[in-house]
Amino acid sequence: MERQELQDKAMTDLEFDILDELYFVESYSFLKEKLSMEDEPLCRALIELVDKGWVKAMVSPEKETVCTEESEFSQCWFLATKDGLMKHKLG
Repeated sequence: MERQELQDKAMTDLEFDILDELYFVESYSFLKEKLSMEDEPLCRALIELVDKGWVKAMVSPEKETVCTEESEFSQCWFLATKDGLMKHKLG
């Protein structure tokens, strides 16, 4: 599915909850604990958010180098993008 088609999809409650935590850079472990989630559903949701362009995955909180390997998401840091924040605000 193309990014625009993904962006046009309605935001799920889970996506809203994740974006709610990503106004600042946060670690995967923080999200997992804060949202009380298991790895598989959290990774799937983060992949969707990254694919939609609403969240960016980074290799460290200091560098905006994009984390591209989904298998490494548990070691990544996440931040809502401008598009993600706008979508979250419109909720």
